[in-house]
Amino acid sequence: MKHLLTRPLVQAALLATTVGGVLALSGQHNKLEASSHREAPLIADDPLADNTDLYAFRTPDGTGAVNGPDASVTIIADYIPLELPQGGPNYNTFGENIRYEIHVKNSATTTGDDITYRFTFTRTNQDPTTFFNIRLGQQNLKTTYTLEKSVAGGAFVAAGLSTFPGNVPPPNVGPRSISSAAGLNSTYSAIMASAVNNLNDGTKIFCGPVDDPFFVDLGGIFDLGGVRAPGAARDAVARKNTHAIVMQIPVSVLKKASAPALTSTTNILDSNFIIGVWASASRPATRVLSATGAAPTVSGNYVQVSRIGMPLLNEVINPIGAKDAWNAATPYAEAAATDDYLSNPELGLYVADNVPVAPAAPKVAGQTYYGEAVPGFGPLRIQTKSLAGQALLGGSSFPGFDFRNGAAGVSALAGSPVLAGTALAPIAQGGYGEYLLVAGKPRSVDIKPIFHTGVPNAIPYQLATGKGGNPLAAGKPFINNFLLVGAGAGNPGGDMLRLNMAVPPTSRTSAAFSSEGLLAAAVAGLTDPAFNNTTVQFIPNMDGFPNGRRLEDDITRIELQAVGGVVLAALGLWYDDFTPTSTNPVTAQLGRVLGFNAGITANDTTFRAAFPYVQTPWSGTNAQRIALAQRSSSLGLSPSVTVAQAYPNPFLDRTTLRFDLPAKATMSVVISDVTGRKVATVARDKAFAEGVNELQWTPSREVAPGQYIATLYIGKTVVQSVRIERQ
Repeated sequence: MKHLLTRPLVQAALLATTVGGVLALSGQHNKLEASSHREAPLIADDPLADNTDLYAFRTPDGTGAVNGPDASVTIIADYIPLELPQGGPNYNTFGENIRYEIHVKNSATTTGDDITYRFTFTRTNQDPTTFFNIRLGQQNLKTTYTLEKSVAGGAFVAAGLSTFPGNVPPPNVGPRSISSAAGLNSTYSAIMASAVNNLNDGTKIFCGPVDDPFFVDLGGIFDLGGVRAPGAARDAVARKNTHAIVMQIPVSVLKKASAPALTSTTNILDSNFIIGVWASASRPATRVLSATGAAPTVSGNYVQVSRIGMPLLNEVINPIGAKDAWNAATPYAEAAATDDYLSNPELGLYVADNVPVAPAAPKVAGQTYYGEAVPGFGPLRIQTKSLAGQALLGGSSFPGFDFRNGAAGVSALAGSPVLAGTALAPIAQGGYGEYLLVAGKPRSVDIKPIFHTGVPNAIPYQLATGKGGNPLAAGKPFINNFLLVGAGAGNPGGDMLRLNMAVPPTSRTSAAFSSEGLLAAAVAGLTDPAFNNTTVQFIPNMDGFPNGRRLEDDITRIELQAVGGVVLAALGLWYDDFTPTSTNPVTAQLGRVLGFNAGITANDTTFRAAFPYVQTPWSGTNAQRIALAQRSSSLGLSPSVTVAQAYPNPFLDRTTLRFDLPAKATMSVVISDVTGRKVATVARDKAFAEGVNELQWTPSREVAPGQYIATLYIGKTVVQSVRIERQ
């Protein structure tokens, strides 16, 4: 093994030829978000305590976008999945007897959280005489909150809200409830703005309902990985709401106490500014229901029932039998089994074919793969013999590195002298080799550290730029969000969303901004002449997932591509179809991975440019209407009719057709008898406005009593029919 890497494997000059190909592929901002919506059996029965999403990113607006005293981080913890905007009369809101907590770790030398924020909510019925949620300036289930803070594991103390208690906006019931004099006589934007609270350390806070920024074809994905093509996929959370706790916190508050101030000269790899963020919800241990309909009584210590750090972990990494236990644990006592699930992720079974296709290596003995059964993951084929035959082990017979589940990966390197000075060296030599190089667990070297330790600025975790074809050589310094949380060096990992706050934000209006986060930055670092050198420099989107998580980040696409080996390729462990004589390492397989598209490419609305960044919640009166309009538009049609009816029905001399349009449309309305014979044309290519429209039909005396059908057309397309009867 001492001659493991005896000469360069890939010429650095090849990288310069890849600019056009990789950037063209990475420029497709394909988005497939995922998180923890109803991710575990027990918490699915308790939606008010269910963590759905967690975001942590450098604040991109104003002076906060500069590395200086005003720099801040925005943390968004979402709860309550899949809220229907029209879910009256009892709309969702934050629950009582729940501790909603945001946890921050900023030092590897301390035990547990370094900062914890605890929110508790109270609900009041201001007018219990009505079944309406809002009426005459009063709210039912009006919700307020208090905030406590713990530092360095100390007692929780009141955090000093400027407005006490804090106010939670009501659900966006509809225009009469929000805007009219019979309701709150305001606008929803004004109500949201008035709910922004402040702490005396410069922290901003908002708690309330918002548009759910998550978007995914849940129907397809969870139908055994049935990724559907664009146009066929359906966003399962479009026009649904969630409840968000949004905090904009100065970097000076979040950094570890011994760290210097963040300035314009701070190194973007500085470990003093790395934080780990996770969120949780806890309930009292005992809840007793009343036989008389009175409110339940609660008692006992609070028990954690939900948590979230890295998106997707509990939803698709943990098997169903481990999900509830994971929700009850903390990152500081992570189950060893979770490391195993990350080291041989179930998704890895679906990115390899059971019958290997050339140039893949023979399958691992005793291992079954299911790639052929999941065609949607077809582009994501993992490396099976990376760098095969490229003068490794002192000759050209090296079989290559195999990263399929159960394979060796790079574990054969364990203990080799060539690992000296790298993160793969043994713990006794300053590395974490025992944690990263595990026989039969090939993804211990990439997926596991991304989720459980963060990525260090250490060999081999640098871009292949400058490595001269040797993955174990120094390359392009890229990212450092490495933060240990475990009890000892042999068990350093725990699930958190890690962010290096020294990396400045990429402007959302920049042409370089990409929802592909660090993947886009890696492509630029490998191919763009402005960045493909070995110096430390900011590359656009280095502030993106998995270095934190921005609202725009396409986290599921990035994670699926990572399962398919794209991170390994970025480090120089190229795909099977790469050859040393190739003029472009962007081989056909790498191109397929970079071009992977899971169908859903956008959120259902925009994001705000300023705090709280998440968008106004959907109204109970417009969500379905807009959904129908967008669906019709995607089919090349004008908007569909939401509701059509006739009154009176039956009728004597006249009836009124009433229909609700999601958007303005030009329509025709024709009356026919039950044999299909046209009796009358009530409207021909007439323009109708968005919203409720009415059209009267007064039939002539020749129209006999009986059954008739009113048909609404857009062009020649039937959008709805209504059966009516003349007496």
